[in-house]
Amino acid sequence: MERKIKKVAVLGSGVMGATIAAHLANVGIPSIMLDIVPPKLTPEEEKKGLTFKDPAVRNRFAVTGKQNLLRMRPAALAVPEFAGLIEVGNFEDHLSRLAEVDWIVEVVVENLKIKQDLFQKVAGFRKPGTIVSTNTSGIPIKDICAGMDLEFKQHFLGTHFFNPPRYMKLLEIITLSETLPEVVQFMAHFGEKVLGKGIVYAKDTPNFIANRIGIFGMLYLMKVMQEEGYTIEEVDAITGPAMGRPRSAAFGTTDLVGLDTFAHVAKNIYENVPHDEMREIFKAPDFVQRMLEKGWLGNKSGQGFYKRIKSEAGKEKLVLDYKTMEYRPAQKVKFPSLDAAKAASGPDKAKALIYAEDRAGQFAWKITSQSLLYTAKRIPEIADDVYNVDNAMKWGFNWEAGPFEAWDALGVEESVSRMKKEGKTIPPLVNKLLAAKGKSFYRRETGQVSFFDWKTGKYKKVPEKPEVILLPALKERKKEIKSNAGASLIDMGDGVACLEFHTYMNAIGQEIIEMIHESLKIVEKDFVGMVIGNHAERFSVGANLLMLVGEIVKSNWSGIDAAIRAIQDAMMAMKYFEKPIVAAPHGMALGGGCEVCLSSHRIVAALETYMGQVEIGVGLLPGAAGNKEVYLRCIEGIPDGVNVDLLPFLRKAFENIAMAKVSTSAEEARKLSFLRPTDRVVANGDHLLYEAKQTVLAMIREGWKPPRPKLIPVAGDGGRAAIKYMANTMRQGGFITEYEEFIAGKLAYILTGGDVLSGALVTEQKMLDLEREAFVSLCGEKKTQERITHMLKTNKPLRN
Repeated sequence: MERKIKKVAVLGSGVMGATIAAHLANVGIPSIMLDIVPPKLTPEEEKKGLTFKDPAVRNRFAVTGKQNLLRMRPAALAVPEFAGLIEVGNFEDHLSRLAEVDWIVEVVVENLKIKQDLFQKVAGFRKPGTIVSTNTSGIPIKDICAGMDLEFKQHFLGTHFFNPPRYMKLLEIITLSETLPEVVQFMAHFGEKVLGKGIVYAKDTPNFIANRIGIFGMLYLMKVMQEEGYTIEEVDAITGPAMGRPRSAAFGTTDLVGLDTFAHVAKNIYENVPHDEMREIFKAPDFVQRMLEKGWLGNKSGQGFYKRIKSEAGKEKLVLDYKTMEYRPAQKVKFPSLDAAKAASGPDKAKALIYAEDRAGQFAWKITSQSLLYTAKRIPEIADDVYNVDNAMKWGFNWEAGPFEAWDALGVEESVSRMKKEGKTIPPLVNKLLAAKGKSFYRRETGQVSFFDWKTGKYKKVPEKPEVILLPALKERKKEIKSNAGASLIDMGDGVACLEFHTYMNAIGQEIIEMIHESLKIVEKDFVGMVIGNHAERFSVGANLLMLVGEIVKSNWSGIDAAIRAIQDAMMAMKYFEKPIVAAPHGMALGGGCEVCLSSHRIVAALETYMGQVEIGVGLLPGAAGNKEVYLRCIEGIPDGVNVDLLPFLRKAFENIAMAKVSTSAEEARKLSFLRPTDRVVANGDHLLYEAKQTVLAMIREGWKPPRPKLIPVAGDGGRAAIKYMANTMRQGGFITEYEEFIAGKLAYILTGGDVLSGALVTEQKMLDLEREAFVSLCGEKKTQERITHMLKTNKPLRN
């Protein structure tokens, strides 16, 4: 019988337990979240006359965990309503409900005996065949499961989520020797396909892969920092984007995670790796111990390595001087190698920093070389291959490249030569690679990636998955059909093409508009449908403002009008194209990026899609059919020929645009009517292009037909008066500025169809003309020009 997970029991309602339940809700899976019965009543409960018999008391911890989800930022839930999928209870009254579920995941405190005792109780209620897992971050799962019977062990494994589960891609899977292969295979498929995770297979060693490597790197850089006299802000300047790491860098990330969590993991590794040659590194330095004693845990306590205060100049960022244990203003860091790394790209970025001779380069080389050697020595101890380790660090710590990928970028032979000159011991894995005449841990040939396998001493192919479509690999296989500076059309196979944007931040300019028209011609002749998608960090941030500024400076109003007309024509050509077009947004889909999606026939969006019409932030309104399409989506459910009050629908469209509402998830985009009920949300962004392609093919099988032009019912002058009154109220309440009220008046004019009576029917072209006229007129306004200039300089909106 095919195994399915329809309901889950989450044992533990702390931060991790609650956020795992939240992510299950995000993908539509209900759960029951259980925790202990509180040991005593709170003063508030006593005042209410409650006793230990009352469910409000007995379920308090689980109830609190669920309530906390609604306050979390960033949000754990895709939309607040999903909290309704989480039931609550306690271990004493509700363990019998474990018989209802298909997966039991334990997320209680990191204490071996507590976990063992809980699983003994679980065994009495769990139905045979139910999968059971632990989210432990470091306790050996063989110890947790000791004493359980064979059937229990066959269905038991470690599923280590990273915090916060909604946003962190990594899911480490750890198995017992008794765990059934089909259970491992099913959970890996479920984790990847349903939960949207990147699966890494780790061995049952202390803190598995990502934390073992990541914590070592952090503690080693602390050691070098102290020995060489670097400051915290110097280290963070070096260990951020210049090294392919997150902007929060080393100490900023530790503040984010929490120093207590960091220290706990370090201590666990130290106590459980007696034979690790670098064991002493896992002892946290004295200044970390003093921070823990003072409660300086990072963001959760208001101060850690950094502290933000309010001063006369506004908010000020202070940094800890670890020598004096006092805070001081953060200093600007300047190193030539950092400038060189910023100017470089690809493998040259890392080389420009790590091989530099200035202080930044020296520090980068010391910490990188030692981390690479340590990581290489851990194979096969913590994992069987290099690509599982690389994926763990990319998905668990948000590194751009894993350790072995980074080593390839530095040049294995060149770096090893330097390491040997410095007297460093080269691990067997690396010696075996070089002895086999290998020059890198990875090879790429015609889009296929292979890795060096330590067992055989040969290269093996990285397993390919049909759900992961990589556009660069398709290009290497000569599948690119047409391309210009802004976009490419690529053959995805099965008669489906993909239009890929590839400008800076995928801003939409003339080249992309030209490729839309060219792509439609090619698809009409040679393909069954088209996907619009890409692998960039952002789907599209909208129009190219720099080009617009150039035309404004020249007062080229006719040129701006023509450019807006061209993009409107492109959107209309997409909307009424005779073959299905599916947009696959992810990340930011703002302004023109949102309009591309609204003009497509279907949307298959990544869960983490932040969509909205934000043009008012630069003093403009949507110019690529966005006003019309947002309004149409808001009135879409009204049956033809039925007279209804249009004002509630008009108000929603107006608020979406005038307040520049941006969804915090694809599911919220559905609430805002950017997505239709028929549009899909995909948890795994790596599967997005595949799912969009399958949607195109499904539409063909279903006999999909393109939409037909219809007249649009508008609220006319009566509706416009109501909306302008609403805008005036918003200004008086301080929600919008006087200039934004002026822009809102133009928006009201567009959405209500111009100078027509209430209930009139207008054409789409009429609304497009109104939209274009408003856009061009706003370009001539001084305050709009100030807003655009400010945005280009600061990347922040100006409220003038």
